[in-house]
Amino acid sequence: MLNVELSLSAKQQGHLRRKPHNSTFNTQHSTFNIKTMDYQAIIDKYYPEDNELRHILITHSQSVARKALQIVSYHPELQLDAQFIEEAAMLHDLGIFMTDAPGIQCFGSQPYICHGRLGAEILRKEGYERHARVCERHTGAGITEAQIIAQNLPLPHQDFLPETMEEKVICYADKFFSKTHLDREKTIEKAEKSLMKFGEEGVKRFQQWERMFE
Repeated sequence: MLNVELSLSAKQQGHLRRKPHNSTFNTQHSTFNIKTMDYQAIIDKYYPEDNELRHILITHSQSVARKALQIVSYHPELQLDAQFIEEAAMLHDLGIFMTDAPGIQCFGSQPYICHGRLGAEILRKEGYERHARVCERHTGAGITEAQIIAQNLPLPHQDFLPETMEEKVICYADKFFSKTHLDREKTIEKAEKSLMKFGEEGVKRFQQWERMFE
């Protein structure tokens, strides 16, 4: 596994060791079996070269995972799945290599807005439905079908909103870090400002998460 050096309390570290990997989870729509996963192996499979893109992906993902796990540690009352949060945070941007975003060393052909959906398709093929959901639901503060239609976004006409608490935590943590300034954590005010391009609805959703997680 990657040497992420995540900031966990001793209690949370014990939780990670004890948590069974093969289990089930529920959303309001479905129940899924959880498959044992090695996120390092998946990153190595799709980012095999030791280049700048891999560095950007891993550094950004480590930052998101670290902040998400801090929320786990600060809020035991939420009974969050720390092990899954670490895994999914490390893979939430897996699809960026397929997009056209040369500023972050991505030289694919797909629009960047599609990176979550592309990552989800990869993880579903790998057998990780629960992690795939995080990929496709972390853009902005989630994207609604109405936004996709109104903005003519190249995405399927459906809601891509975080539903489970773990999905919300990762989406929230992601908003504090960009892939162009890897050494900086945004303030809450700057994180909110970055969401304005997705509309006021997303900002309000983010502010609800602030009240839960801060």
